[in-house]
Amino acid sequence: MRADQHGGAAPARTVTETARRAQIVAAAIETIAEVGYRNTSFARIARQAGLSSTGLISYHFAGKSDLMAQVAEETYAAMGRHMTALMSGARTPPQALEAYIRGTAEFIAGHRREMKAVLEIFMNGGIEYTPGTELVALSPVEEILRAGQAAGDFRDFDPWVMASVIQRAIDGLPFLLETRPGTDLGRYADELVTTFTLATTRNPR
Repeated sequence: MRADQHGGAAPARTVTETARRAQIVAAAIETIAEVGYRNTSFARIARQAGLSSTGLISYHFAGKSDLMAQVAEETYAAMGRHMTALMSGARTPPQALEAYIRGTAEFIAGHRREMKAVLEIFMNGGIEYTPGTELVALSPVEEILRAGQAAGDFRDFDPWVMASVIQRAIDGLPFLLETRPGTDLGRYADELVTTFTLATTRNPR
């Protein structure tokens, strides 16, 4: 069940409604990536989606902020599914850390339009940033590092600090692509893996 605009329970979405929302989200991503967040309007999104009226967008989303939140939510949900599948084969903390770094770079490389749209949304205040967001982002990396220290694979360091440094290097990729769109993200990931293997391993070779 989902909540309606008055806070009550609303019927679950039909297949048609779900498909229409996905169509609108996809059109919003393309529009933001093309013209930027500030120039994105329901009218532009409707044209991109081939909709006859902006009312069809308003029917599914309470406003622009609601739609922008859905764009970010779906993008990060897709990233989460990608990472879960990729990291399932990691058997040790070092393998998990490498999979995390390579997997994130791989997702960004394959979803440049989505990541550009999300970057535009955040940079222009389309979604409110909260301190909790930071903790959620660091959590899986910090868990990998703590597990590696417990297993004796990683040297002694502050896991939160190291997780912050690793996450910053990854989070910076969408910004980097704005100024250097031709960046080879495979090579970028190679360098990050080498850097953080040397930084974390107890006895690096």
